[in-house]
Amino acid sequence: MTADTLSQLLGYAAEALLEAQRLEPLVRAGQNLKKLSQCLAGTLDSDPASAKHLLRELDNALDRQDAALREISSRGIHLAEQLHRTVLSSRMRPFADGVQGFPRLVRDLARQLGKQARLDLMGLGTRVDRDVLDKLDAPLNHLLRNALDHGLESPEEREAQGKPTEGRIVLEAHHRAGRLVVSVRDDGRGVDLAQLRARIVERGLVTQDMAARLSPAELYDFLFLPGLSTRDSVTEISGRGVGLDVVQTMVHGFGGSLKVGSEPGRGTRFELVLPATRSVSRVLRVDIAGEAFALPLARIDQALRLSSQQLYCLGGYYFFPGAGENIALVSARALLALDEAPLPEGELSLVLIGDGEQRYALEVDALRGECELVARPLDPRLGKVPNLGAAAVDEQGVPVLILDVDDLLRSAERLAGQAQRPRRQGTRTQPRRTRRVLVVDDSLTVRELERKLLENRGYGVEVAVDGMEGWNALGLADYDLVVSDVDMPRMNGIDLVRKIKSHPRFAALPVIIVSYKDRPEDRLRGMEAGADYYLTKSSFHDSSLIDAVHDLIGAADAP
Repeated sequence: MTADTLSQLLGYAAEALLEAQRLEPLVRAGQNLKKLSQCLAGTLDSDPASAKHLLRELDNALDRQDAALREISSRGIHLAEQLHRTVLSSRMRPFADGVQGFPRLVRDLARQLGKQARLDLMGLGTRVDRDVLDKLDAPLNHLLRNALDHGLESPEEREAQGKPTEGRIVLEAHHRAGRLVVSVRDDGRGVDLAQLRARIVERGLVTQDMAARLSPAELYDFLFLPGLSTRDSVTEISGRGVGLDVVQTMVHGFGGSLKVGSEPGRGTRFELVLPATRSVSRVLRVDIAGEAFALPLARIDQALRLSSQQLYCLGGYYFFPGAGENIALVSARALLALDEAPLPEGELSLVLIGDGEQRYALEVDALRGECELVARPLDPRLGKVPNLGAAAVDEQGVPVLILDVDDLLRSAERLAGQAQRPRRQGTRTQPRRTRRVLVVDDSLTVRELERKLLENRGYGVEVAVDGMEGWNALGLADYDLVVSDVDMPRMNGIDLVRKIKSHPRFAALPVIIVSYKDRPEDRLRGMEAGADYYLTKSSFHDSSLIDAVHDLIGAADAP
């Protein structure tokens, strides 16, 4: 904190003290008004003339009291806003403070790799919350290393392609719609999608047929898997199997989002979208079923109003055309298990969330505009409440629940699957129950891989983002099997297995651990905790995972 900022805070504190002292005379005046009111009540019947005089005095006194209160209220609000801005600014630092060492890093690594590269830093004056800036160091370090080693070609390659021999990397920060956007882009070779497809098949993450059907956006998600590298050789700079997963974990931990774009021969761009400050969240206020909710601006694409005439229905599900794609409509009431309402015939209020194929238009009752809220975590005794991330109180004192967008996307996908699943027709037979599996993993890509693999075999699948959410899910529904990762935030897989096996209700529930760790001591740890199987994530490709599931709970359809 600078000396000027400290002086400002001391000045505001002194003003706040004076404003508080001004309230004391008003308190005494209020007591006098009360006495005057009592005298008026006693003279109404006995002395009407005196009562009228007292009434005029009371009216004048109330006018003075009201004017004084309005002045103090106005000054107090202005002072509070100034104090808030000053305290907030004391937490903000220029982006330049966190990136001073990167030009040397790029210069030294380029020399080590035999490449020519320059780093252009842009938006150095952009103000960034000190917590966010400190946590950006490691992710940006990884992205710059990847740009140098994976992205930029050698001088000979660049010259043969008609490019300048010196490659260019741009690290930029700016504010957009109340959010902090940090991007790293290069003018190198871009992501080799064919090589990436081959590598994920080689690693056993998907089958050859599935890999061929994956879109570029889906393929980019694999770049963030721990242990995945497109390099054949291991060096000190790349191919170590770490790095991009750290970037994704940091961004999601701050409630932000991460986007990847690439063009063959033109380069690659990583864009981190983060909240501008951790102490205050910039949100979009919405109404859902008569209650106040909010969505972090950093996690939404757009808010809009749309005529219901622009919708069309397909397979029991509503869509509307937007930006060259059909966007599925989901009801916020349905996702939050609130009272449903018929689809309005006039104008709809929508919030676009997600990206790629996982993109939805969230239908809410009303859009109330942007505002800043001091987000408070929910009581830890509640565990992970589905679809809710935090709570706040607005300036009118109204409680506001802040929605968890990642949870909403998962809930929307489940709802879409239920809406579009056709009902079988035919003769009545003995009803059969679909066996249900709970997949617990903090990696979105791994969760989706496991979910699709199991659903393709007919199993019903629900997902949880970490051990705590998985444990809460067990209390809300019945499952036949749990498939869990090991390394997860809040509650890891080993602790989850121990809780399951030590609880009377779940002790017999089979659990499979699927982890990247394949050391004997890791396997022993998992089995000692009570896991029924311990598999590595290479089992996605062969039949090991499906065989283990079938061995523990049988086929998907059970009588």
